[in-house]
Amino acid sequence: MAADERAPLLKFSEDDEYDGPRNRKANYRLPSQFPGFGDPTEDFILPLSLSESDHIVCVFVVTFDTRSGNMIEWCMPEDFELDGVEFKAMVSGSHTMTKDFVYFRMENLYGLACFENMPVESEIERGARMKSVGILSTSYTLLYRHMQFLETQVRHQLETPGNYSQLQAFYHDKKGNLISDSAISGMSSSNSSPSTPSRELPEMKITHPAGCFSQFIKFFGERIFVLWKYALLQRRMLFFSPPPIGVVCYRVYCACCLANRDIPGLGHDMKPHFYVNIADIETLESEVAYIACTTEKIFEMKTCLYDVYIDNQVIKSHSPILKDMLKVSDADRDKYAKLNNQRSAHQFSYEELGEEACNEEELFTMFFTELNNRLFQTLLDVSMSQDRQLTSEHMKSMGLDPYGDRSFLMELVEHYGIDVVLMVDNPCCPK
Repeated sequence: MAADERAPLLKFSEDDEYDGPRNRKANYRLPSQFPGFGDPTEDFILPLSLSESDHIVCVFVVTFDTRSGNMIEWCMPEDFELDGVEFKAMVSGSHTMTKDFVYFRMENLYGLACFENMPVESEIERGARMKSVGILSTSYTLLYRHMQFLETQVRHQLETPGNYSQLQAFYHDKKGNLISDSAISGMSSSNSSPSTPSRELPEMKITHPAGCFSQFIKFFGERIFVLWKYALLQRRMLFFSPPPIGVVCYRVYCACCLANRDIPGLGHDMKPHFYVNIADIETLESEVAYIACTTEKIFEMKTCLYDVYIDNQVIKSHSPILKDMLKVSDADRDKYAKLNNQRSAHQFSYEELGEEACNEEELFTMFFTELNNRLFQTLLDVSMSQDRQLTSEHMKSMGLDPYGDRSFLMELVEHYGIDVVLMVDNPCCPK
């Protein structure tokens, strides 16, 4: 499954420049768990089967009332259970923004909402009218298709409050049926491995703003490989940033892509929860692995809910074992240089040699897919050998530092139940 979205990615420093969206196309398949995004101003639509239905189960409008706070103003169907969506679609801190968007999850449903804050000459509204228009679906695969419509509709609701005819028409045109949990489970398990999209479901088709992945790489630099290790270990990762939250959704998405692989039989993929707030605490307490984002600083104190906390560019962990992995190893620096060299070579081939452009996301994902495939295949091959001995040479061939990545490797083989004997000497305990 998958979807698209659209808007700038990560927060840039003041001297960074973002050229804005460019018209590009891509057709790259990723694991079925991860959503895709794109920029609403970018005409970047991937080929989709005409038979794929939207499965929109609800359309809603959320408003901010100066006396009551966030409120569900209208929804269709009228009796749809939307408790809590008013705090998902209009995130904490939204009042500081003019526009934003957010992806979120409500139990087994996925949502997309567009927010806008419009100045008004009204004492009752205290000079500002704020609304969000959103949709819920049984899947996030095609939510991106409706980004532009939602942006248009939130402006329409701000300018002509109470006029829902276009939203009603949209719902009747796009509505789908709720699918039971058992049906979803059966669809995803039949004829599919954990890392391969089910043939019963649409392939993942990703759309993202131009520069999305390059900005992710630039934002975290060499530490992208610290996040890579946590993603492979399937730890609970929580991204924090003040609004806008839409840009932080891209960090969640890119982090999910770090763990992409083609080798089956290695357990379940990471769960992207998108935006979470304090109402999700009970849900997060039961999750053993997820990637999410929030604007609520209170989560930082609730260390029982996460393993890794990413406050903009600062990566933290309260676990002694995971803290040991915060340090960038020599092998991480080598991988980062290779990734940048591949990007530069691709750019040269495109600009100087006139070769057909490879999509940035494809380049990024292929790099990590190949890296992860090589790592896991080496481990599996060694585990099936007679002596099961993993040497320093094996670690180097996997792109790991024999000493700097020792603790990471030990955690990795334990997490996936891969039976190998680590023959790398600990430099702190020489023979």
